[in-house]
Amino acid sequence: MSNQIKNNEFGYLGNPSVKRDGVQSEFTKEQVNEYMKCMKDPSYFARKYIKIVSLDEGLVPFDLYDYQEKMFKHFNDNRFSVVLACRQSGKSISSVVYLLWYACFHPEKTIAILANKGAVAREMLARITLALENLPFFLQPGCKALNKGSIEFSNNSRIIAAATSGSSIRGLSINLLFLDEFAFVENDAQFYTSTYPVISAGKETQIIICSTANGVGNVYHKIWEGAVTDTNEFKPFRVDWWDVPGRDEKWKQTTIANTSELQFEQEFGNTFHGRGNTLIAANHLLAQKARDPIEYKENTYVYKTPIKEHDYILTVDVAKGRGQDYSTFTVIDVTSDPFEQVCVFRDNNISPMLLPDIVYKYAKIYNEAYIIVESNDQGSVVCNGLYYDLEYENMFVESAVKANAIGATMTRRVKRIGCSTIKDLVEQKKLVIHDAQTIIEMTTFVAKGNSFMAMAPNHDDLMMNLVLFAWFTTTDIFQSISDIDMKNMLYKEQLKAIQDDMIPFGFIENGIDEGHKTFKDKDGNVWFEEETYNTGRF
Repeated sequence: MSNQIKNNEFGYLGNPSVKRDGVQSEFTKEQVNEYMKCMKDPSYFARKYIKIVSLDEGLVPFDLYDYQEKMFKHFNDNRFSVVLACRQSGKSISSVVYLLWYACFHPEKTIAILANKGAVAREMLARITLALENLPFFLQPGCKALNKGSIEFSNNSRIIAAATSGSSIRGLSINLLFLDEFAFVENDAQFYTSTYPVISAGKETQIIICSTANGVGNVYHKIWEGAVTDTNEFKPFRVDWWDVPGRDEKWKQTTIANTSELQFEQEFGNTFHGRGNTLIAANHLLAQKARDPIEYKENTYVYKTPIKEHDYILTVDVAKGRGQDYSTFTVIDVTSDPFEQVCVFRDNNISPMLLPDIVYKYAKIYNEAYIIVESNDQGSVVCNGLYYDLEYENMFVESAVKANAIGATMTRRVKRIGCSTIKDLVEQKKLVIHDAQTIIEMTTFVAKGNSFMAMAPNHDDLMMNLVLFAWFTTTDIFQSISDIDMKNMLYKEQLKAIQDDMIPFGFIENGIDEGHKTFKDKDGNVWFEEETYNTGRF
């Protein structure tokens, strides 16, 4: 069968376009040469033999962009690849073609396509099937099985498609794992933790991770940042909007006009903005820069050693110590503007009975730091341990007449005030955060109902340290400790920001008050001169 014509005799289960298992082929010299060229070069294979569906023209030859050829080479040259690609760039079809090429020319390999939803993964498998159907028979390896969830070839390679979950590929020997739109997987940390050991155990297994940017702090963002800084084993490949033919500055401005600049940067600009419903605004999350600790021991990260005569606040969030939520504390220097995070503790196995000793130790180190413990649940154990057993008196006491009133109860009101204030502190650059894990928690601390909490499956224990601290800054006790009137300071900053925003446009006089120097513009608006403006009148 030197030049096999596709027909039902040789087709798979009545599909004349897919060669069934067991069909014997005799290649011509030309076909052998073509086969060898395709086997060596996925770009050649794609350009000459792949057909794709165009919205405007139907089934058409795959006309590769320059970046797609480079992407194929990147996949071939690197064991661990992570792709950051703008929306509608053609990354999915590029990946589909590469996976088909890999299965056709690499015998006895298992390729897994995992996406945030099973339907998405199966759609990619359907695209692979379409490309397979349009290959000449001499390039097809033959098909043993084909359904919505998998394709098994005569060369004993197979492609399977499923949703991302901890059990998706458990028990399978995977040679190439493809993760599509990984930034949008909800339980990304859990999935990756269970999946990575399966893949990395082999010496030649590959991982390809593709996605559009979707906020900071998720696993995809961490992998990408590690790849860019060369601190992990992944190699980055980036596809920007201008890499796609037909997209120019005019296209960009039109797209922004129909959406928004923020949305454009997220969808097409490959920008890792914080999620839209985070407590801290996206641009301020992006401005946060973590630093390496100068010391690490006892699950404690020290970013700055204590300075003589400086004032420090230490806030504590207590967990049960059963490997789930974390017991944490954060030390903040409140001596000057801006405040500064100097030390962080984080441990999800420590017993509440043992935590007071560590808190006590670092409170003493940081100049007898003032301690506020969230007293809810297990917090009371730490409060009593510090105050009664260790006799540490420099602590917040909720009420002098209330029994067991040591520490602060996290009520709805306390949390509401704390959330509002920490937002102001960070966004007005009144608090410097150094700890990477704290920054990650800030990026996943999102609105839920009438409050804020960690987006599952993330944690917010360090974030609650900051919320408790922020609430405390609004109390009279804080003012007496630091000699800073936080409410007034934040109000002045907000007022200044409003004035700065308005200055370029001037101030419109309402005509009620007399005595101001005024002038009338061509439209009849009455304005008064800036130097006569009274900040109490707006």
